[in-house]
Amino acid sequence: MRINGTPKPLAEVVRLPVASSPDAPADPGPRAEDAQAPDTAPEMQDTSYAVTLDDPDEESNDTAAGPVLSGTVLRPAGDDTSTEGARRPIVPPVLRDRVTFKAAVRKLVGRWLHITGYHAIRAPWYSVKMTGYALVGTGKLAAKQVRWWWVLEQEPLRQAAASKGDADLWLKLHREATKVRTGRGLAVLAETALLGLGAVYLAGSPWGMACAVVITVPLLARYGRPAGRNIAGHAVIPSRYRVITHDVVLRAYYAAKLGHPDKPGQQVQFAAPGLAADGDGSKVTVDLPYGKGFNDVVQAKDALASGLDVAISQVFVSRDATSHRRHTLWVANRDPLAVPVGRTPLLRCKPTDIWEPAPVGLDERGRAVVVPLLWNSTMVGAQPRQGKTFFARLLALYAALDPYVRLSVFDASGKPDWRKFALVAHQFSSGLVMTRDGDPVELLIEALRELKADVQDRYQRLSDLPTDVCPEGKLTRDIARDPKYGMPVRGVFLDEFQEYYDTPDAEANKEIASLLLFLVKTAPAAGVFMVDATQKPSGIGAGQVATSFNSFRDNHQARFSLRTGSWQVSDLVLGAGAYSEGFDSSLLLPSYKGVGILRGASDDTPTVRSHLADAEDAEKILNAAREIRERTGTLSGHAAGDRTARQVRDVLADAHAMFMPGEGFLPWQELAVRLADKLPASYGDLTAEAISAQVRSFGVPSVNGKRDGQVLKGAKHDAIQGALQARTP
Repeated sequence: MRINGTPKPLAEVVRLPVASSPDAPADPGPRAEDAQAPDTAPEMQDTSYAVTLDDPDEESNDTAAGPVLSGTVLRPAGDDTSTEGARRPIVPPVLRDRVTFKAAVRKLVGRWLHITGYHAIRAPWYSVKMTGYALVGTGKLAAKQVRWWWVLEQEPLRQAAASKGDADLWLKLHREATKVRTGRGLAVLAETALLGLGAVYLAGSPWGMACAVVITVPLLARYGRPAGRNIAGHAVIPSRYRVITHDVVLRAYYAAKLGHPDKPGQQVQFAAPGLAADGDGSKVTVDLPYGKGFNDVVQAKDALASGLDVAISQVFVSRDATSHRRHTLWVANRDPLAVPVGRTPLLRCKPTDIWEPAPVGLDERGRAVVVPLLWNSTMVGAQPRQGKTFFARLLALYAALDPYVRLSVFDASGKPDWRKFALVAHQFSSGLVMTRDGDPVELLIEALRELKADVQDRYQRLSDLPTDVCPEGKLTRDIARDPKYGMPVRGVFLDEFQEYYDTPDAEANKEIASLLLFLVKTAPAAGVFMVDATQKPSGIGAGQVATSFNSFRDNHQARFSLRTGSWQVSDLVLGAGAYSEGFDSSLLLPSYKGVGILRGASDDTPTVRSHLADAEDAEKILNAAREIRERTGTLSGHAAGDRTARQVRDVLADAHAMFMPGEGFLPWQELAVRLADKLPASYGDLTAEAISAQVRSFGVPSVNGKRDGQVLKGAKHDAIQGALQARTP
């Protein structure tokens, strides 16, 4: 069944569902389309396009679901008839966990406390207004009684008889009125006497008099108040929003040049069940004319918002799998991204499962959004102070609550946000300056080398396992959680990773760039996922380092972009083509905190309002995560106190000791080999580039020298000895 957009004469009206009140916000003023309502218009103008259902019987069966607007059944919120076979939750989401329930109760109690306080402070003025309205109501009621007693409703008949000169009819009506007045007068007299006796009786009982006043005064005040006026004002400003009808939708699409009402085959059509209420908004499935597609709608989103007469932040379109020219339009009643979603459900502090997606927040329609961490690499990008670190940390907190996940956390900025992860992290460093644990850059390089070796070893070992243990040569839950295999799921988290590409040591930059690129390309398939955050996705460094940075950035599967400075930067975070598909994080308002566009985590690309986990929440969750790991026996590395994975060596002294008597020059490659042979525990994986960077950091120059007839880069014995003497106090 289809709904055809057939032109009909119908005035365009913008309706507000909340009646105006003295305390409600002032109406912005009349609009052009409000000039004449359809109820009173004697003749309607052809200014919009009416849409009717083909099958009125089917529509009539659903009319109890909501009010009918322009031939459209508004279905109850959540009645998603487009998802066939979907099961609604038995237990409402608000009752599923203690944290969410407490947050809902806190919000409800806070609302009513505000309402109570608002009205309590205005109670004296309400009393004055109620007393005045009660006096007016008493007068109106007395006047009504007098009209009833004096049979004033007969006055027009007597006047008509007098005008016609019909004396007999007038006398007959007069005698009838006199007779009725006598009876009604006795009734009024009895009523007055009963009221008087009641007042005398209650005068002797203060409680009785108080009850009578409490009951009668509000009733009389309600009867006496002017039409459209309330005794009490609104403590909470009522929501005011545009009512979206088929006519308004068609107006928007035709104004956006997505069709034409008069050209054959160019009409915009709607798929059943038509326009329906959906959460805090309205949705409709739209069929564009042949030749138009989803990309056209995305490009015309600004014009659609203008045609709908709402803000662009209230308009959302999503693909339909059945046809490229079909899509779903959802229009929010208010800006959904300005409504926070509250604190993270991770505050329950219960163990999580990395094999399940991590809950991160709600989309624009209030639906839960999750991010699968395992098998993926995720990049988070944004301008400063938009919630980038909070979102990356939210994912890390989820991973921390799974005791079988080995975490490696590196924060180049040295912010306090990540420091508590030292409680659970196997590898950890913060900042770029020397700490008690050593040089953070060296710690990162060592960790990345170890991760690279682990990934390479995993592929080999997984391929050697029997098929009954590892059916497809891939990591399984049982293998990952069995200590005998030694292949736990690992998570690598880097915040402000661009800083690691621009350290003072150029050789270290190259090695870091190479290692990170290797990991982002190959590690996720081995059960080592990555979450990387940056505020400078446009690139850093030069030459091979810059190329590696761009390749590293572009190899992330899932991408989350909070507010950025331009659509070009947004495209760098979300991936090439995001802007052409209508996704631009630079359009997000500065007031949105923790709000961003999630691309690549699922078939949809939602705009996500992320859960909040502040520093206090993170500390609580991490303390619980440490306790869980201690109970399961999976606390390791840095968190277990193994903060020096190797003996701290004096690199300069060790390099000096590698020179043979009388030897004045050593190439970097040979120096690295000698150190690895003599001190394998400390330099077993040392490369020529690494030893060059470390030695040169003490002021030893890298010079050319001859070795076996070749000119090679290396260090002179005298230069190293001089550096040793220079640092000796």
